[in-house]
Amino acid sequence: MALQDKYINPFTDFGFKKLFGSEPNKDLLIDFLNQVLPGKHQIKDLSYASTEKLGNTETDRGAIFDLYCIGENGERFIVEMQKAKQNFFKDRSVYYTSFPIQEQAKKGDWNYQLAAIYMVGVLDFTFSEDEAEQEVRHEVQLKDQNCQVFYDKLTYIYLEMPNFRKAEAELQTNFDKWMYILQQLPNLQNRPQALQERIFQKLFEAAEIAKFTPEEKNKYEESLKYYRDLKNVVDTSFDDGKAEGKVEGKVEGKDERNMEIARQMKSDGEPVEKIIRYTGLSKEAIDNI
Repeated sequence: MALQDKYINPFTDFGFKKLFGSEPNKDLLIDFLNQVLPGKHQIKDLSYASTEKLGNTETDRGAIFDLYCIGENGERFIVEMQKAKQNFFKDRSVYYTSFPIQEQAKKGDWNYQLAAIYMVGVLDFTFSEDEAEQEVRHEVQLKDQNCQVFYDKLTYIYLEMPNFRKAEAELQTNFDKWMYILQQLPNLQNRPQALQERIFQKLFEAAEIAKFTPEEKNKYEESLKYYRDLKNVVDTSFDDGKAEGKVEGKVEGKDERNMEIARQMKSDGEPVEKIIRYTGLSKEAIDNI
């Protein structure tokens, strides 16, 4: 049970937003992003914006981000914590960044100048099929045929957390320390010696379950149950898919996995848009479950 742990799991919806999604903890998000973003773009301040983005018309599909922030110079930051593999994950990332692009459009005389947009995905899985590729941080931009950056205001950064394997004694940079915390926080009983900076002291205080209100504890328990159920369904289905050895079996297994995830999410009262995000199923299919 969660209450036997000392610190929350940051891969749960509640845990992620508790640490990074509130005004009192804004400095945690800023420090984290400054370790992840390119060195040329460091954040001094940002403000939280609505995470729900609507389409231009009633029939257009919208989007719901985990976190959406705007920097002091107008930069947009979409921050997503991804718990499990999803269909068309890269496609969805690109689709998400279309919203902060469109919302910058100005009526009347406008020269099309845009502020920088960053999509940061913290992944509790690896999306690369190449087992030899063990990178933790991936940075993706539009490049030309000579591999030169064509447009530097649209950047996708993915953190494949399973590829981070450093022990406490091996932590050297603040980036290492943030990766270690995100990965190991629910397994810790005390703040490690390597993490004595003031920003980490605040994070451990914010993450301590014993300091939660009864309502917060209940919400965290529900969030943790959902996280574990989802991971169990996904991990089991992927193991089964590998054992099949046939394309047909893999497709069937993926369909069954998506249906089971949707069924679980629906029973937990998750919104349809979120279920679509995690499964790729149509609204009609989800309604008929």
